Amino acid sequence: MRLLLLIFSTLTVMALQAQENEQSNKHFWHTSETSASPEKIWSIWTDVPHWKQWDSGLKDATLEGAFTINSKGVITSLEGRRSKFKIIAFEKGRSYTLKTKLPLGSLYVKRYLNSDKGKTVFTHEVWFKGLTKGIFARAFGSKFRNMLPEVLDNIKRRAEK
Repeated sequence: MRLLLLIFSTLTVMALQAQENEQSNKHFWHTSETSASPEKIWSIWTDVPHWKQWDSGLKDATLEGAFTINSKGVITSLEGRRSKFKIIAFEKGRSYTLKTKLPLGSLYVKRYLNSDKGKTVFTHEVWFKGLTKGIFARAFGSKFRNMLPEVLDNIKRRAEK
């Protein structure tokens, strides 16, 4: 009986880990590489009023105060939907995570970068959490997911100017 329980537990953990590595409309990401410096990517990412210049889904974005942990801001979609966000994780020059509250759930956007052999590798990761994650993933996940390659290409072009 213990062996059966151990096998079942191991298989469950393996299945959950495999799910985390597979993209879906609930959790997805895109990575790009550039010759631009990490500092250049970071400066583009943290210049909130100019997000609309590279994020093709945004009409506007504002931030209250400095770009750091617990700072708050507002993004406005092209359709005019305004959403508040909060920076919930922050490692200066390397990564940050934004949280946007949704009814009975949340949307998270994590942006992170590193240098490898003279190149800067940068990633945008997006996921939905909460009771309504499936609803919001169906409503917006595919659109956001399909937009990511273009968004990262826009950042890359700006950084390499």
